[in-house]
Amino acid sequence: MASLLAFDPYATDWLNLLTRWLHVVAGIVWIGSSFYFIALDNHLRPPRDPRDVEDGVGGETWEIHGGGFYNIKKYLVAPRVLPETLHWFKWEAYTTWLSGFALMIVLYYLNADTYLIDKSVANLSTGAAVAISIGLLAAAWIVYDLLCRLLAARPLVLAAVLLALITVAAWGIGHLFSARAMYLQVGAMLGTMMVGNVFFVIIPAHWELVRAKQAGREPDPAANARGKLRSVHNNYLTLPVVFTMLSNHFPFTYGHSYAWLILVVLLVIGAWVRHFFNLRHMGHTVWWIPASAAVAIAVLAILIRPQNESAAGTAAVPFARVASIVEQRCAACHSDHPTKVDAAPRGIKLATPEEIKAEAHAIEQQAVQTKAMPLGNVTGMTQAERDLLGRWIAQGAKIP
Repeated sequence: MASLLAFDPYATDWLNLLTRWLHVVAGIVWIGSSFYFIALDNHLRPPRDPRDVEDGVGGETWEIHGGGFYNIKKYLVAPRVLPETLHWFKWEAYTTWLSGFALMIVLYYLNADTYLIDKSVANLSTGAAVAISIGLLAAAWIVYDLLCRLLAARPLVLAAVLLALITVAAWGIGHLFSARAMYLQVGAMLGTMMVGNVFFVIIPAHWELVRAKQAGREPDPAANARGKLRSVHNNYLTLPVVFTMLSNHFPFTYGHSYAWLILVVLLVIGAWVRHFFNLRHMGHTVWWIPASAAVAIAVLAILIRPQNESAAGTAAVPFARVASIVEQRCAACHSDHPTKVDAAPRGIKLATPEEIKAEAHAIEQQAVQTKAMPLGNVTGMTQAERDLLGRWIAQGAKIP
């Protein structure tokens, strides 16, 4: 599989650009509609016009945007007569997931040995790793949907069980895939739960209401309740999923030895912040929620701050040993003629002593502290080698 596009990295780059662009645009639209409609629901107030009450309107709100006023009404179940034009919101979700899965194929599945697999974590074949990843996506939806059906009436219990399962999943996946891929995999599982809500629950509930009206039957209010519940779930999952989409830029999180726990903490903080906005849209501004989120982030930042190893009492590290490690483990990408990539990433080259010294800080952060490099540890850098690089840098990164 990995060889399908390996013959032309330029084509892979274009696929990466286009699928990522589509994924981000579709995600913005989907998340935007989720934020808007939940905020709209929370803004609703009892209708003042008795005629609206008689027509089955359950709430209304006034809004101003784009130079105009809007009076929006929501029916308890359905209007007496269906309008000729009814706007649906579903393709945003489908496009986001499909483009996200395409991006996983282009980046992680077709380059599994680099991005998905870390041989120092688990000795998986490409086929096994991809199969596990896809299987976990399906399992996430199946387990989540089953729990929703069993615990729909007990939301706090449901939230606690889901958090426990996400924690176990993050820990387990961290023992299968690279840490970077673990973050993305968990995010993809949450995103699959979200799109499953739209495809299997929310849109079918909408169709149930529409078809009942078309057939002259009174719609079942339970359909409204099912759709609303899953929409609220999606709303709380948006910020956690967005973090996982961005996480590959922050190796100080996924490169930590407790990467799985850091991920869970940040996911919880994201959902907690979302709760603040939902309450605010209902007219309840609870400032201690963002305050507590800020404190939690500050504490986390302090706890996971990289600690520089002291060079005191250790023998000086010969630069020749450093150069040998860089040549064996880093030059495959960071050189004038790399063998793993088309060109040195970000133009960083480690071919001369001066170049190695100039990038000492980056080496310390990426290879020593977070272990984010080499990607997927494809060149097999050992812990002893990382420690030696760390000591050399702590001693002043001296070169001949």
